[in-house]
Amino acid sequence: MSNVTLETISNLAQKRGFVYQASGIYGGLRSAWDYGPLGVELLRNVREAWWKSMVRDRDDIVGLDSSIIQSPQVWVASGHVASFTDPLVECTECNNRFRLDKLDDAGRCPNCGARDSFTEPKQFNLMLKTFLGPVENENAIAYLRPETAQGIFVNYANVARTARLKPPFGIAQIGKSFRNEITPGQFVFRTREFEQMEMEFFVPPDEAERWHEYWLNERMRWYVDLGIDPEHLRLRAHDEDELSHYSAATSDVEYRFPWGWDELEGIANRTDFDLKAHSGHSGEDLSYFDQESGERYFPYVIEPAAGLTRSAFAFLIDAYHTEEVRGETRVVLQLDPRLSPIKVAVLPLSKKPELVAVTEEVAKVLRPHWAIEVDVTQSIGRRYRRQDEIGTPYAVTVDFDTLDDRAVTVRDRDTMEQDRVPIESLVEHLEHKFAGRL
Repeated sequence: MSNVTLETISNLAQKRGFVYQASGIYGGLRSAWDYGPLGVELLRNVREAWWKSMVRDRDDIVGLDSSIIQSPQVWVASGHVASFTDPLVECTECNNRFRLDKLDDAGRCPNCGARDSFTEPKQFNLMLKTFLGPVENENAIAYLRPETAQGIFVNYANVARTARLKPPFGIAQIGKSFRNEITPGQFVFRTREFEQMEMEFFVPPDEAERWHEYWLNERMRWYVDLGIDPEHLRLRAHDEDELSHYSAATSDVEYRFPWGWDELEGIANRTDFDLKAHSGHSGEDLSYFDQESGERYFPYVIEPAAGLTRSAFAFLIDAYHTEEVRGETRVVLQLDPRLSPIKVAVLPLSKKPELVAVTEEVAKVLRPHWAIEVDVTQSIGRRYRRQDEIGTPYAVTVDFDTLDDRAVTVRDRDTMEQDRVPIESLVEHLEHKFAGRL
């Protein structure tokens, strides 16, 4: 990351098709974003990397996909209906609303500059409300889930029984959540619709502190392994007055965004609050009986909860580099190949039919193995620069010598070094290049 600004990274993301303004042809919707061809691939790759590390590479965590709309009683039991709130103030001069706890100066409006113009704070519930059925009344109220965690808790007994698991074990989920944020912003960092990657790890109460420490280290390691500079990450433990009502201890993985340190992920010791709450409200016994010890207890829960879009955003920022090459500035996204939307670009030196024909042949060979892109427009130099900007690790160039020697040039994104490789050996060559990185 070369001191990239928020404007720089958002411009690149929109210019290259990672992100578009939602409802753009109608003037857009504040802090709502659509993900373009490169964006969906990046998000998918981050999802896959998280799922692989949390589920597929382990034998103590399984997956779940719970409904976005749950019984309203789920949110009563969890405390969201009563206490999932932020303090809201309104400026009487300009009528803009703000979260009181996010204001740098609680006496000055950041929009119009007026002093002492705020109303008394009111608690604003962040859940998005809807109605089920044809009649909009109190009996038809439902909520779009504000987190994926509660879907895991209400399925805890189902999963434990059908997957034949006992503590310590985890249930992982990736999915959309919705929060009616008062002040969304900072590009894709804080939005009302977002995607979470959450895992609830159920443990015996006396093992909770050890497992909390374990997951703090594991989650930091995951970001570093995928290419984020350790100097741009830190763990910050919550102070007593910051802790959620259910938490015995919480630490945030924070990243140094262009505006400063901010949260990527929270790792909380949720104690036995959730299972006890749902047991009490539902009448279903969610305690665990350990037949070996004869002990019955409600498991404690260690929760690593990450934002998919925030993580992808951080990976983009950290990968952004500029350098001088032959008097020109080269912009390159040095994404880990596991995250790169396009793995290999196939570029004919010109649009002449004989080169395009061989290009299509090479693309057909590569497409079953990797996400590729064929680009025939503009000069070869401009096409290299575009692939550098979107983070493509390797570019394969088909030139006029290819017609004679049946070989192509493979260019490395980061070093710009080039290798001449026979087409028949191209897959093997690239597999060697990608070895251990896909």
